[in-house]
Amino acid sequence: MPIPFIDLQAQRARLGQALEDAILKVVRSGAYIMGPEIAAFEAALGEFGEAPFVLSCGSGTEALQLVLMAWEIGPGDAVFCPSFTFAATAEVMPLVGASPVFVDILPDTYNLDPARLDAAIAAVKAEGKLTPKAVIAVDLFGQPADYPAIAAVARKHGLKLISDSAQGFGCTLAGKHPLHWADATTTSFFPAKPLGCYGDGGAVLCKDARLHDLLVSLRVHGQAVKSDLEGRTFEHDPKYLNMRVGMNSRMDTIQAAVLLEKLRIFPDEIQARNLVAQRYAEGLSDVVATPKVIEGGVSVWAQYTIETEDRDGLAAHLREQQVPTAVYYPIPIHKQGVYSAYPTPGGLSVTEAKAGKVISLPMHAYLTPEDQDQVITAVSAYAKRNS
Repeated sequence: MPIPFIDLQAQRARLGQALEDAILKVVRSGAYIMGPEIAAFEAALGEFGEAPFVLSCGSGTEALQLVLMAWEIGPGDAVFCPSFTFAATAEVMPLVGASPVFVDILPDTYNLDPARLDAAIAAVKAEGKLTPKAVIAVDLFGQPADYPAIAAVARKHGLKLISDSAQGFGCTLAGKHPLHWADATTTSFFPAKPLGCYGDGGAVLCKDARLHDLLVSLRVHGQAVKSDLEGRTFEHDPKYLNMRVGMNSRMDTIQAAVLLEKLRIFPDEIQARNLVAQRYAEGLSDVVATPKVIEGGVSVWAQYTIETEDRDGLAAHLREQQVPTAVYYPIPIHKQGVYSAYPTPGGLSVTEAKAGKVISLPMHAYLTPEDQDQVITAVSAYAKRNS
């Protein structure tokens, strides 16, 4: 029987009746949009993520876009990000009229290279065609980027910093969440994420009250918020007083109810994922290149990604052994036609090399030792046969 790549049903069984009751409560309430579970979830997420302000929204992509909109980033502005990531990281820049500038990654963690970031910002400044405004660092495959170094570069150049934790929400570095260094953290609750809902959803965590105020407005069509109403009277629903051009990015109440239940077991699941990763490393480090986590970092292991020179051959062998795999980002964003005209100062040689080698193995909090042994045995057999 094939091994599940991600076993959402095992998690659902663990949550059991409490999850079903939470969903049914929303269904019976009729408060399907912005019901009380939304505020409860935002408060719980802020407590977990050590964030003073949290805004839930429609998706992880919209979370990124809302932040750029709040900062009024637009035409003529540059936002720096890796190319070795999902397209959502980069597509939000053109959506607001800005330009992504692609920066190379570190060869061991696959996350943004601080030195290459510094050089890329300097190159864009020297060219003078774009105005650098922000950096989006991605917590790829579940582990934190090098935030102390990246934040130092961003501050040096006067840029805002977003931690795109769509894959890495819950990761820490030196015991601190990425928001400790970033101006905002965005995340996705796509079902396959370590903390996922039963549809789509996202959130922005931040430390700045004014930014949060703007996000609240932008999330609901630019509605008036408290600061907009100071000194004036408007006795109607604030969504009918539109102070800025916004969007519709509200999280469904049912998704908040699901996430409240999942958040209660999330710390335990992070621990379980790390035990699975440790067992993989013990079984595979002698035969393939296994992941390296940044010193002082704790990954949430959205994926367990190894490197091999014969990715297609390994994938075919594992399929025969009923072991599923996934290849994330086989074509880096800057190599895709719609993004190929955007700047890549200094080139992206590491990104291009890694894109042809990485392959991800089954990873979730409920992966049994027996299933993991099957994966390890299959990978080891192929690697030894072809060494």
